[in-house]
Amino acid sequence: MATSQQTTVEQEAVKRDFYHLVINGEKVKSSTGETIKTYNPATGELVAEVAKASQEDAERAVQAAREAFDNGKWKKYPVGKRARVLNKIASIMRSRFNELVELEVLDTGKTIAAAQGQVSQAIEDFEFYAGAIVGHGGSVNNMPGQFQNYTEKEPVGVCAQITPWNYPMMMAAWKIAPAIAVGCSVIVKPASLTPLTTIVLGEICLEAGVPAGVVNIVPGSGSQVGNYLVEHPQVDKVAFTGSTPTGKDIMKKASDTLKRVTLELGGKSPNLVFPDADIDAAVDGSLFGIFYNSGQSCEARSRLYVHEDIYDEFMSKFVEKAKQIKLGDPFDKGTHMGAIIDQDQLDTIDGYVKSAIEDGAEVLAGGKQAHPEGYENGFWYEPTVIANVNHDMKVVQEEIFGPVVVVMKFKDEKEAIKLANDTVFGLGSAVWTKDGAQATRVAKQIQAGIVMVNCPFSAFPGTPFGGYKQSGFGRELSIESLDLYTETKSIVSYFGSRPLNPLGL
Repeated sequence: MATSQQTTVEQEAVKRDFYHLVINGEKVKSSTGETIKTYNPATGELVAEVAKASQEDAERAVQAAREAFDNGKWKKYPVGKRARVLNKIASIMRSRFNELVELEVLDTGKTIAAAQGQVSQAIEDFEFYAGAIVGHGGSVNNMPGQFQNYTEKEPVGVCAQITPWNYPMMMAAWKIAPAIAVGCSVIVKPASLTPLTTIVLGEICLEAGVPAGVVNIVPGSGSQVGNYLVEHPQVDKVAFTGSTPTGKDIMKKASDTLKRVTLELGGKSPNLVFPDADIDAAVDGSLFGIFYNSGQSCEARSRLYVHEDIYDEFMSKFVEKAKQIKLGDPFDKGTHMGAIIDQDQLDTIDGYVKSAIEDGAEVLAGGKQAHPEGYENGFWYEPTVIANVNHDMKVVQEEIFGPVVVVMKFKDEKEAIKLANDTVFGLGSAVWTKDGAQATRVAKQIQAGIVMVNCPFSAFPGTPFGGYKQSGFGRELSIESLDLYTETKSIVSYFGSRPLNPLGL
C-alpha cells in the first residue's frame, strides 16, 4: 500500500486477515474450507481472505432462515421493538463509521468521499425503515350492508438477496433493512469481489439484537450459491441488483417456484442539457453523473445530449474539467475518481472505447488506461469523453459500467426525448433547464424510473429507486419497498344478526 495513504486521512487498523460466513447467528468457515481472496483495486494488493460458501453452506443458511421465520420470534416482535433494533443497527454502524469507510475503500478502490457518502446512506436506510415500519400496516375498507373488510400486511418469508460489487455496503442496507423491518429473514449473497462490509454488517445485526437465523451472509459463486438460492423451494423471494442478462436468468429460474422477484438491473441513462440551462451547473452535474464511483453505477448518466445552440460552449468546459479529474490515492480527499474494480472490467471498458474508435467516433478526453503515480499496479481508466457517435454504436446502446460518456447534439425538445428513450434501458435520467414547464413535460415523457432535474443526485432514503423496461422492476429505498417484502391478506367478516343463506336452502 502506498505510504501516502497513511498520511492523508486518519485510518484505524480494523482490517482482519480472514472473514467468516454468518449463518444462524454464528461466524463459521466454509464447509469445504475454500476461501475467496479479495484485492484492493487501487493497488492490486491482497486485502483479506473470505470463507467461500458452498451449496451445503447455502442450504444451512436457508434452513436457519426458514426456522427463524417459521418458528422464531422476530416476525412476532411488536413493530416498535423491531424499529428499536433497526435503530440500534444504525447506532452501531455510526459508532464504527471510520472502520466501515476504510474497509469499503480498501475493498472497492473507490474514493474516501464516495465511501463516506455511501456508508452514511446505509446508516440512514436503517433509520428510515425503523420509522417507516411503524406506519406501515393494513387498512379498513368500506363494505355494503353488514360486512366488514380489513387487510393485514404479513412478511413474505425467507428472502434471498444478491448484491453487486459497486456499492457493497449501501446495496446490502437497501435490501436487508426493509426485509427485516417487516419481519422477514434473509440470506445475503454479496459479490465475491467485495464481500467485506456486508459480512461486517451481518455481524452488526447480530450485535444489535437481531435473532440468530434472521440475517445470514454467504459470499460465494453466483453460478453455485446464487443459483442454488434462486431455485430453492424454501426461499420465498429473490431481490437482485446487477446486470440485465443475469436478472433475466434469475427471473426464469425463480419462475419454477413462482418466487416473488425484485430486479434492479442495468442502465444507459440519458442526460439532457437544454439551451437555457445554467451551463456551469450542468457541466459540473454532468461530470458527477458519469464519473462518480468511476462510472461504475447502474444509473450513471452515460449518454449526454446537448442542445446544438450551446454545444460548443458546454463541451469546451466539460472536456476541460474532465481532463482535470484527479486519479490516485483513494484516501486523499483531493482525489476525484477511484479505481476500476478489476482487470476484467478494465478490459471491458477499454474494449468499448476501442470499438467506438473503430466505428468512427472521436475521443475528446481520456480513452485509455491510467497509471497514477504510486498506484501503477492497480486498475485505473481515464475519464473518457466520446463524440461523433450515432445511436447504432455499441458504445451508445450497451452499458459500459465505467468512466465513459458519449455525447450527441439535439435540435429541439422532441428530438431530445426521442434520443433519450431510444434504449432498452430505463433506470435514470437527468434534465437541465431553467424552464419549469419544459422540465415537467420532459420528465413526464422520459421512460425512466428516476428523473433528476437540475440535480446530479438520484438516491436518498425515502425516494423510490428502480427502472422501466430492461432496467428491472420493483422499487427500493422507499416505503414502497416494504410492500415488496409483504403479502396483503384481505379479511371479510359478517356482523349481521341473521345467519346468511345465499343458496336459499
